[in-house]
Amino acid sequence: MEKSFEKRGLAKKSENISDWYNDVVLRAGLCDYTDVKGSMIIKPYGYSIWENIQKELDQKFKNDGVQNCYFPMLIPMSLILKEKEHVEGFAPELLTVDKIGKEELNDPLVLRPTSETIMYKAFANWIQGYRDLPIKINQWCNIFRAEKRTYPFIRTSEFLWQEGHCAFSNKEDNLQMVFKALNWYKEVYEDFLGISVYLGLKSQSEKFAGAKNTYSIEIVTPNGKALQAGTSHDLSDNFSKAFGVNFVDEKGEKQNVFQDSFGLSTRSIAALVLAHGDDSGLVIPPRVAPIQVVIIPITKKNQDNNMINDFSNKVEKVLKDKGIRVFVDNNDIHSLGYKINEWELKGVPIRIEVGNNEVEKQIVKLVRRDDFSKQDVEINDVEDKINCVLEDIQNNLFKKSEELKEQKTKNADNYDDFKKLIDEGYFVRSYFCEEKECEAKIKEETKAVTRCLEFDQMNDDDIDGKCIYCGKKAKHKWLFGKSY
Repeated sequence: MEKSFEKRGLAKKSENISDWYNDVVLRAGLCDYTDVKGSMIIKPYGYSIWENIQKELDQKFKNDGVQNCYFPMLIPMSLILKEKEHVEGFAPELLTVDKIGKEELNDPLVLRPTSETIMYKAFANWIQGYRDLPIKINQWCNIFRAEKRTYPFIRTSEFLWQEGHCAFSNKEDNLQMVFKALNWYKEVYEDFLGISVYLGLKSQSEKFAGAKNTYSIEIVTPNGKALQAGTSHDLSDNFSKAFGVNFVDEKGEKQNVFQDSFGLSTRSIAALVLAHGDDSGLVIPPRVAPIQVVIIPITKKNQDNNMINDFSNKVEKVLKDKGIRVFVDNNDIHSLGYKINEWELKGVPIRIEVGNNEVEKQIVKLVRRDDFSKQDVEINDVEDKINCVLEDIQNNLFKKSEELKEQKTKNADNYDDFKKLIDEGYFVRSYFCEEKECEAKIKEETKAVTRCLEFDQMNDDDIDGKCIYCGKKAKHKWLFGKSY
């Protein structure tokens, strides 16, 4: 295997995860760079992963009555300015259009950093009475934020996401939607992408600009850094007051609506790469894999390969008929070793090899990508065996992710231990007084920020703790970590 690394020129994850990540997303064909700073091309293989995530999540939306729509990319600056906290939060990242041709615009246009402002002006026109509620819409679109430090899929100036936006007549239904969206994201990550996550409340310093509260999905990567991988925001009536989104209730009285928004982006692909990949490249969970099984006919020049190809096509048909995503690599330009390396790099869950020996014995050689184990499977059992192995790989990857999350999370009772653990690359759970000034000092001294207050910690009635930094009384233990 060592020779294949050198031949491929792929950095090892076990030695340098940053170099490995950059290498693998490019070499596996997920993305490519462009001439626009901070932007990337999502190539077909990477986009097909996003399509599978999209399908899984979109069905959850539709089952709950959330309807898809589309709003313009360009937003008047005057709309952005309507919610004070919102504009302050996004001001450093705004990309603007200030002229058309040679004509200066009186009201510059902003490439959407998010769509609350333009959507809620429309909500104000759509909502008149209580019968117009609730509104539950979502759009799949691109977003623009001028990032100084960019990283493919993790942080780019343009990225793809979905953003859900709902309006309700009361705060209880609104808050229920906030948590429902958060749990959809948890299900997608854990059941579909095989990644164990934390979820909880963001601090007031780290919440979405303009929200009352933000709840997030947080992922621990193998080097102990954090990915914020999905958010759900309780906007309360903050935006409805700013944009005049109100309705006449059953008593004939005018009320402000309560709103929420929630989003998950192509950063989910980064989470998948970091969580499961190894020194050989990607390892993609079967449920999200664009190709679940690759079949490699082991053919040779100067021999009749018809029987091998026919046998391979027969296996392909059996699997396709059962809905398994399968591909036959019958390209005769590359060697067997090259093909094996490339499909391992792309992280296809199962590789099937078919040569003369397999045709003669009516078997296939099955190789798992997650642990490289091999087994021979009789052709009559191939369908059932493949399904069982795919499910086992899915469960195995989640189990590994869960173990990593626990290994990379520690508790600290004093600031010295806290700093040491942060430097060593851990998530750290510690008491925190929740004051912005204290949080800023911790960030300045350690580069660690609050990730979230986990729900089980939120319900903890123990109020005898002391803040890890200032020593003041603290009600809860918060998760801290360095972010990408």
